[in-house]
Amino acid sequence: MILDTFYGILIPFLGTALGSACVFFMRKSLSDHVMRALTGFAAGVMVAASIWSLLIPALEDSEFMGSLSFIPAAVGFWIGILFLLALDHIIPHLHRGSETCEGPNCKLKRSTMLVLAVTLHNIPEGMAVGVVYAGYMTGNSGITAMGALALSLGIAIQNFPEGAIISMPMRADGTGKTKAFTYGVLSGIVEPIGAILTVLAAGLIVPLLPYLLSFAAGAMLYVVVEELIPEMSQGEHSNIGILFFAVGFSMMMILDVALG
Repeated sequence: MILDTFYGILIPFLGTALGSACVFFMRKSLSDHVMRALTGFAAGVMVAASIWSLLIPALEDSEFMGSLSFIPAAVGFWIGILFLLALDHIIPHLHRGSETCEGPNCKLKRSTMLVLAVTLHNIPEGMAVGVVYAGYMTGNSGITAMGALALSLGIAIQNFPEGAIISMPMRADGTGKTKAFTYGVLSGIVEPIGAILTVLAAGLIVPLLPYLLSFAAGAMLYVVVEELIPEMSQGEHSNIGILFFAVGFSMMMILDVALG
């Protein structure tokens, strides 16, 4: 069980590292259409994961509350939204395609702020994996090893394009390949750290599991609506983003139902 959890926590980080490594094998920068497709795909995975891997288990764990079983899910969801809203105002970051910095201390390098933007939404992803594996380790919830693995694999799949979205544009701007790869990897390091800390607190987490599952869902959906959907829609009109959103959503839904 411990090994399953350890490997499950590392899988999403591996996805980021492999995506960042594209900088060593691809000569040209990613086209705007490819960037939109990758962003849409990541958004689709995150929405499906929020529903099937987080919100539905949160509701199921609260069934003993009868007609009030929605309360933990609703409360946790809103706390997750507000938590990311606070981080959005505290952490200086720069969204792709934007020249205006968000948050305080906008004197940081452009590359650093781009990395911080991705790091910002890797925090809830790491927490989501950690919460699910914490529930699995305690054995007191309906979360199975395969269900936890489904979420971990889904996050890893959507982390692959995110790693490339960081390293490839940095390389195109003149950053060295190794440095661009390092920045891409560092953007995902918060995921295993957040997951490990969450798992270590497993004993405290179990009573609050429905709240924490929905908290992670709220935080992830905040990222989708605030960052990913605008990025996949910016510029000249194209349907590529929504099509790949559907691909990502379908893939994560299939993964969760088939493995969970």
